[in-house]
Amino acid sequence: MKNRPAGQDPDGPQNTPAAQSTPDRAAATGTRSTSGTDDSVGGRETADADDSAGGQETPGAEGAEGAAGVRGVGGAGGGADVGHEGAGARRAADVASSAASPARRTRRALRWVRRIALGLVLLLVLPLLAAETALRVNYSGDLADGTYTRGQDAIWLGHAWVDGRKKDADVTALARRLRGTGIRDLYVHAGPLEHDGTLPKSSYPRAGWLIPAVHRALPGVRVQAWLGDELATESPDGMRLERARTRVAVVTSTREILAAGFDGAHFDLEPLHSGDRHYLGLLDDLRAVTRAHGVPLSVAAHQIDPLPAFHSLWGTLTNHPKWWSQAYFAQVARRVDQIAVMSYDTMQPLPSLYGGYVAQQTSLALEVTPPTTDLLMGLPFFHDNRFGHRAAAETVPAAVRGVRLGLTRTDAGRERFGVALYVDFAATEDDWTAYREGWAHRS
Repeated sequence: MKNRPAGQDPDGPQNTPAAQSTPDRAAATGTRSTSGTDDSVGGRETADADDSAGGQETPGAEGAEGAAGVRGVGGAGGGADVGHEGAGARRAADVASSAASPARRTRRALRWVRRIALGLVLLLVLPLLAAETALRVNYSGDLADGTYTRGQDAIWLGHAWVDGRKKDADVTALARRLRGTGIRDLYVHAGPLEHDGTLPKSSYPRAGWLIPAVHRALPGVRVQAWLGDELATESPDGMRLERARTRVAVVTSTREILAAGFDGAHFDLEPLHSGDRHYLGLLDDLRAVTRAHGVPLSVAAHQIDPLPAFHSLWGTLTNHPKWWSQAYFAQVARRVDQIAVMSYDTMQPLPSLYGGYVAQQTSLALEVTPPTTDLLMGLPFFHDNRFGHRAAAETVPAAVRGVRLGLTRTDAGRERFGVALYVDFAATEDDWTAYREGWAHRS
């Protein structure tokens, strides 16, 4: 989510919360040879060119030998000449035949290449068209009454809130913006963590001002520390969760930031591959710390496989699995108090397809998230145009309808459910209006 230009606070450090081309080859080489000989024997004219006109491209060996036989009927003085001519004709036939054979083989090979290419295109395109059609169908249907905010929503806030750039007037404006919505949690960027898991206290110098200011202006709203880092799963640089000392350092950093007064810890570590057991072990250790402080442990989660084992296929093709299996998502959800799905950057080209995708993701997440864990679905409050994200397609209205459709079909009465808005410094008035009118109003 947050390893992208749209996820960067333009005024300060920003953690990363949250392809392909197929070459076509075609070569054709052809050699075509025609030859003809006019001989007059006893008043008869023979011409290989006549055979060619009759549909033969090159004279065959039999034709050459036949011509040699005709020449052999001549007078006594022409025997040697006839023999030479016959041998020459046979050689010419052999050369023509050998020249034609590679051309025929090339044409035959080219036909097979074209057939295989067409088969591969159909193999890739037909399932894609079927999947996109299913998403469009998934975007249709009626919405259940009451599928609105439950007062469990959240928003990601940039680093400016803890580094000294924001003032009392900004807190007042934020409070005015959030009143009457369902937002209960603020994920305030207080990192990023160092690659070794440590977190300098200089990263959040104004936390002591922000937290009480928010509590005064917005009673009941929690200020969680948003921490994270890039993992060394797809590049040589980044945090390595397989190192025990790194995981210990992350736990220590969490203790320190909770001691600074934050109301919870929200983690976003990316790219995190499905099945990572070191991450699960880290969550177990972190939850022991947050429970001791009486605050929630929250995480940003990858999307769930839209098709079974799709992350494995995509990882093989791109070295970036992107999705988690539904089983792994469930393992993570059981270890935390709150899980926010980064349901954007979906590669969808149209709002209806994106909305259908969000509806699918909502259903998949609802199916395996324990009722004791808050489940939040991400809304795209940013407007990048790049591979994986098309701003005109990934809109807040489409996402909100998708969330409501998934909720309607899977668990319309679930209380511990909400949406999470990414990110405050990139949001527009239209984004806020769509959130309020589509989700945050209560009727």
